[in-house]
Amino acid sequence: MRIDNSRARFLKKYEQRLKKVLVVGFAAGLLVCFMLNLVFNRIRIGGIDKKYKKQITELTEKNEKLSSQIKSGVSKKNTDAGASADGLSSKEDSWSLVLINEENPLDTAYIPELEAVREGAFVDVRIVEDAKKMLEDAEKEGLNMYIVSAHRDYETQREVFNTTMTEWISQGSTPLEAYEETKKSVAVPGTSEHASGLAMDITSGQYGELDEKQAETDEAKWLAANCWKYGFILRYPLDKSDVTGIVFEPWHYRYVGKDAAKEIMEKDITLEEYLSN
Repeated sequence: MRIDNSRARFLKKYEQRLKKVLVVGFAAGLLVCFMLNLVFNRIRIGGIDKKYKKQITELTEKNEKLSSQIKSGVSKKNTDAGASADGLSSKEDSWSLVLINEENPLDTAYIPELEAVREGAFVDVRIVEDAKKMLEDAEKEGLNMYIVSAHRDYETQREVFNTTMTEWISQGSTPLEAYEETKKSVAVPGTSEHASGLAMDITSGQYGELDEKQAETDEAKWLAANCWKYGFILRYPLDKSDVTGIVFEPWHYRYVGKDAAKEIMEKDITLEEYLSN
């Protein structure tokens, strides 16, 4: 009996040690794969940098020129970037209708007065009540709204833009191609509505991908049908990229005020079209 018990204890200890070895070995394997991946990516990106050095230099100069123009208050079409900031700071009701895009940049020095609509997500203090009410009413309907992004400053926008552009390059695009593709889904730094504090990217808590399938979620359908009641519009609708310059984004909502939102959503037009009429 003692021999059997001793053998059982020995086998149990052996089994435990074997499991530890296997776990450590598996973890070590993952670490090695991760490190190798970093090395290969560094080599690959380094090769891309050398191959497209001229294009990268041109893009860098282009971005630096645009950034300096925006920071100095003048865009490439002599639009006063400071005017957007002045409009957003205005006491007039028109502050909610300020147009921000590549043709109408926002002064990078502009910082709205912010308040949390949810933990970690901040919007202009003037829209926080409407934003909270919209999310609360959606949750009462059993929906799970997730704020991917709200206010983003200039530097954060630049990081998002550069990261997206790098992803395109890693997939085989040239830097020029990557730049043009990135512009379709990520606003060039200094031209993003997120810097105004009036925009939110909202997805379903069950489906967080930023793609067209987001429009098929219950959360996106509810927002598209009800956002105007709270002063918001779907900023980049389907088949309107020729007007907005941005592809269909069923998650990007912009505050414009309740009256304007009602008309824009009823007529199925963009903010650009509304302001041009």
